[in-house]
Amino acid sequence: MRIDIVTALPDIVSGPLQQSILQRAAEKDLVDIRVHDLRTYATDKHRQIDDYPFGGGAGMVLKPEPLFNCLEAVVESGEGEPDEIIYLTPDGELLDQSMANRLSTTGHLILIAGHYKGIDQRVRDVWVTKEISIGDFVLSGGELPALVLVDAVVRLIPGVLGDSSSALTDSFQDGLLGEPVYTRPAEYRGHKVPSVLRSGNHRRIAEWRDIQRIEKTEARRPDLLEE
Repeated sequence: MRIDIVTALPDIVSGPLQQSILQRAAEKDLVDIRVHDLRTYATDKHRQIDDYPFGGGAGMVLKPEPLFNCLEAVVESGEGEPDEIIYLTPDGELLDQSMANRLSTTGHLILIAGHYKGIDQRVRDVWVTKEISIGDFVLSGGELPALVLVDAVVRLIPGVLGDSSSALTDSFQDGLLGEPVYTRPAEYRGHKVPSVLRSGNHRRIAEWRDIQRIEKTEARRPDLLEE
């Protein structure tokens, strides 16, 4: 899989990509993540990428010229049309596990990290095929949401995680939250691991986990049970 990230602040994005699971996925050649500095595609000598909004109002808007130039270059460097050109924005479709599952099966994603008050609408009209939000709140830019999306997608690619079944048992994969998990020691400062988990009875353990997941989901996210 190839993922291109278009951003005005490449340093924010580059660091996390060189850590943990994302780094290992790249080292295994399971994903090719490329970060593109929007300023290098600016058309004036000052490398300006933002300007005041037409009609007045507070804040700045990312200009269309650098984004058009960057997206044209990225698409041209790929092998055919990308599967999705995604704009990370608070007014996009809410990211969930089923969306991450679907995107993990694609071959090429381009992510646009907005900044300031957003990007010129013409970029959205001409280029963007999908708009995604990571929650009902506003951040300073789309760099962190882009990283959230990348992590959620890349970890689902076969071979990325050491245990191939791990991602399949994550919260939300079947509409339920995850159960409590424990590790050694069996007792710590008077707090014991539930005896069922130490019983060796896999049927009882599976039943316990199912009950715990349902009870937690009912308490914290009853909307998931309704769905």
